[in-house]
Amino acid sequence: MSKAKTNFKCTGCDYISFKWLGCCPTCGEWNSFTEEAVGSGFGESKKTINYNKVNTAQLTKLSDIKNENKARICSGVKEWDRVLGDGILQGSFIILTGDPGIGKSTLLLQIASKIAKSHKVLYFSSEESLQQVKNRAQRLNIQSNDNLLFSDQSSLENIIATGKLIKPDLLILDSIQNCHISDNSQTIPGTISQLREASFYLMKLAKENNIAVCITGHITKEGNIAGPKVLEHIVDGVFYLQGEDRWNTRILRSVKNRFGTVSETGFFEMQEGGLNEITNINQHLLQDSCHAPGAALITSIEGSRPLILELQALCVTSKFGIPQRVITGLDHKRVVLIAAILEKYLHIKFSSQDIFFKLSGSFKIKDSSSDLGIALALLSSYFQKPIPAKSIAIGEISLTGQIKATNQIGIRVKEAEKFGLEKIFVSKSQKLKTSSTALSFGNVYELLNLFPE
Repeated sequence: MSKAKTNFKCTGCDYISFKWLGCCPTCGEWNSFTEEAVGSGFGESKKTINYNKVNTAQLTKLSDIKNENKARICSGVKEWDRVLGDGILQGSFIILTGDPGIGKSTLLLQIASKIAKSHKVLYFSSEESLQQVKNRAQRLNIQSNDNLLFSDQSSLENIIATGKLIKPDLLILDSIQNCHISDNSQTIPGTISQLREASFYLMKLAKENNIAVCITGHITKEGNIAGPKVLEHIVDGVFYLQGEDRWNTRILRSVKNRFGTVSETGFFEMQEGGLNEITNINQHLLQDSCHAPGAALITSIEGSRPLILELQALCVTSKFGIPQRVITGLDHKRVVLIAAILEKYLHIKFSSQDIFFKLSGSFKIKDSSSDLGIALALLSSYFQKPIPAKSIAIGEISLTGQIKATNQIGIRVKEAEKFGLEKIFVSKSQKLKTSSTALSFGNVYELLNLFPE
């Protein structure tokens, strides 16, 4: 009789080796290999499926599927509800992630308290004890509510069983990385196999019982969700809570949302009493803008919201053989490309200039409508002359030096006028209905009219 064969499988990434290894060559985890049986002999055939004994799937026409208009669970916090698509949809499965200490638990505790005024909420904290949760709630001035129940249970089986028994409207799990499947399971909390299995069972809990499930997740040092990519595919929504460098501001951003707008943003300010929403973010962004050489205002559409941002450029004659290009908040290649276009058609030697470019705040944009603003900021810094006060630039620049029209111009202009911006620089092909002064440009040659000798 042939000897039973075994393999060694990494609990971190499912890498399989024929012998035990101290360090996994794929994920770099130490002492993560466990032994498992694979069969009684080499070349043993796998179990085949007898299709004659398998039940076929029930097929349904589209017209026979019943319409279910599931209600949304609104918290009353406008910034949260907007990013999630007017509230959390019943039966949805979403994940909130962000840096350690950014405020994920604080935000979810505040949202749970708001929702519990009209819905039943279960809050499972696998990272903090109940006493720690209570201390946080007292700092946030959250009062006890019969609809808001807490547990420090970290066993996934117990969490799911409790959810099926009580059937809350919203179940919050903070966090999925600290849950364990069972006491005798070989999977370690936080590993890829554990996250894959846990997310699958939580997804079934949400869909089969019409319970909205919201979990928090850790991120890697690169800023991505820790764990398998399948976790992002399973959930209905992926939301990042990010910090802002200059102010004590938190940005809630939707990366994936099956029931709402992608790239939607919500803004909060971290204060002593928790996270308070910032409903008028553009006023917050414009309070430190200046009228100086090298500064220009642009707009960027984030989801359904237009943001007014300030570009800052600094051009200095290079003292090195290779000029420096230090760019923050924008695509490095986009700024270099605009500088090359201006040098080609306006004969300005940007190739001999050190260019330092910055976008206000900690925002990162890829909107092509910022091209005109980039060009004006570079020219303004080079000539050391400010562009006209209370002006904003909206336009795309082609490789041939032509200034092109941009999309969603209506809401961009409306937001600019709301904050008293009187001059709007656009393409000549852009048709505007505005009370402000619209200065149109056909190509980059005409931009020099703003910087007379």
